[in-house]
Amino acid sequence: MKIKILLILWPVWLMLPLSLASQESAPVPGRNPDFVRGEEFFVRNKPEEALPFLEKAFVADQTHVETALYLAVCYEQLGKLDEAVTVYRKILPAGGDKSALIACNLGNVYFRKGSAGFAEQFYTQAVRSDPSYAPAYLNRANARVKTGALKDALPDYERYLSLKPDSPQRPQIEKLTGLIREEFAAEEIRRLMAEEAARAEAERRQRLMEEVSASLQAQADDTEGISAGAEDLSGYDGEFELE
Repeated sequence: MKIKILLILWPVWLMLPLSLASQESAPVPGRNPDFVRGEEFFVRNKPEEALPFLEKAFVADQTHVETALYLAVCYEQLGKLDEAVTVYRKILPAGGDKSALIACNLGNVYFRKGSAGFAEQFYTQAVRSDPSYAPAYLNRANARVKTGALKDALPDYERYLSLKPDSPQRPQIEKLTGLIREEFAAEEIRRLMAEEAARAEAERRQRLMEEVSASLQAQADDTEGISAGAEDLSGYDGEFELE
């Protein structure tokens, strides 16, 4: 049975703790004006307009976490995944209380790039940063299904549902975990059948070897008996005289 992965990656741009409302606002003293302008476009879901401002703001200050997050998400929305990876990696060490979010988003990008193994590593990093960060468990489970690690995926799905019992994805996740358990049961049946087949084959070979061995032994016994009889017929212990 082949498990079909149910991809439930959280939309990264919906996970960000936006600091501004979705309308334009006046520049705030002490804040980078490029960041302010980029954020205005960002919260209005206009990544193309936000991108140049956020890029300038990030060049000016590569330690500003919100700038990096908004910029990386814009790159993702525009399909520039390598650029998103670069920004996430730069800001991750300075992520602070947003480290789990950054690591999870980075895992999402790698997943989209087809690198489920790398994605799993960053989902794990997110879980270590914040053991209660539910999206990391869900997405790590998806990555593990993708790599075939079903036994590791199941507890992650269960952990996610325990953290998000009212998740709208619950029916889909429960369906998927049911399929995984069915696969476990089928795998156990296949294992037992393989063991039984291997045992039967071993017994068949053993019987065959015993039969061949017995046949060889019987032939050896017959040959030895004929040889002994010939020796009895040709032996002579009497005396004789030459004329």
